Amino acid sequence: MSTEKSLSEILVKDIMTKALISVEPGTTVFQVAKMMEQGGIGAVLVKKDGTTSGIITDRDFAIKIATQKLPLETPVDKVTSYPLQTINSNESILAAADLMSSKKIRKLAVVEDSKVIGIITSTDLVNQLAKKK
Repeated sequence: MSTEKSLSEILVKDIMTKALISVEPGTTVFQVAKMMEQGGIGAVLVKKDGTTSGIITDRDFAIKIATQKLPLETPVDKVTSYPLQTINSNESILAAADLMSSKKIRKLAVVEDSKVIGIITSTDLVNQLAKKK
């Protein structure tokens, strides 16, 4: 019981990743794959008209690109997940876990004042749980 209470007190902003990479919708999936590899990251945000509106993840590469045998020149916009699923930075990590579970996703964009300021992943949540042991 005390573990659940302490987890409910940990905020998304306390464990989120602040380093973000974003691209325009016309960027090719090859370019995005290279960015992800070089940055050691599992997701890239997609901005349309200056607003972050979608995300492409390592899972999207397996499910949408590989299985459909899309060419590497495919614009990222064709495989981006829209709309971007978000959570407020002041929400608890339990709220983030609940949202990920209900939406069947592994990554959430973190927002503050309607601006994307980070990303939280299921790995972040598992790592936090491991620290609580």
